[in-house]
Amino acid sequence: MLGSLTNPFAAAFPRRVGLFLLLLAPLCWTTELRAQPNSPDGLVYKSGYSSIMKLGRDLYTGLKKDKRDTISAQPISIETDLMPFVKLLYYPDDPNPPIRGVWISAGFIDLVNHVAHAKAIDRKQKGFFDKYVMSLAQETGEMELKPLPGDTNPAYWTDDMLNEQLSNFNSIVGMVVGIKLAHHYLGHYEKYKDRLQDKDGKTIPINSLLSEEEWREALLKGARNALDAGCTIEGVIPFFEAFEKMETRPAWAPYFLPNTAKFSRLKKDLEKVQKDFFAGRD
Repeated sequence: MLGSLTNPFAAAFPRRVGLFLLLLAPLCWTTELRAQPNSPDGLVYKSGYSSIMKLGRDLYTGLKKDKRDTISAQPISIETDLMPFVKLLYYPDDPNPPIRGVWISAGFIDLVNHVAHAKAIDRKQKGFFDKYVMSLAQETGEMELKPLPGDTNPAYWTDDMLNEQLSNFNSIVGMVVGIKLAHHYLGHYEKYKDRLQDKDGKTIPINSLLSEEEWREALLKGARNALDAGCTIEGVIPFFEAFEKMETRPAWAPYFLPNTAKFSRLKKDLEKVQKDFFAGRD
């Protein structure tokens, strides 16, 4: 699996091969991200590789110069893993400054497409989103996510529905990646980098190590970065709230929200960041 080969923590991973795969991984998914195998014939999401890469560039451009100096100009690279995750990417050797960004998995892209679509459908069919969240809680990440219930219904694939889905998608990806990038320039990666793998070499999500205040700081800084990149909070709020609705969260949930975090308490802070942004206040 390419995901296992592109582990930035692999001690013996050759530098040039690493950069080659860093560039190759997104290209390998260009076609696959443009189509949904379970959708009606000819109906696909408007979200995909090109929109993700544009978001990455916009997030970088939206940072102040001192923060841009610590982040790669294209901070997003894609892994082929089915488990939904966003991990910190760091290559310390050769370049000056080092390469910093995030890995996002194919499973994360599927997750966001589904959540964004379920929320769009919920505007017309109340209760759809909550039902999907309960189903989502059962996903282990070991296999491809199940399609949305009734996803062959043409009513779910109208232009208005897909535009709403795309708006939600951009909000979620922009905010989640913005938060992860904040861990680089806030120093959280440097603080915890030696603890981001267990004894078996498996990744430990940085959210499992952060203090409550560190998570809040990254949330708010990342949200402001995402707003500067043109992403609002309306799509990401139900994304985070979904985890709080689950009786038992899936094992991959800490990649997005610390198990101890109470997003309901932070929602007002997030809304204030957006209100201040549109009012022209820093």
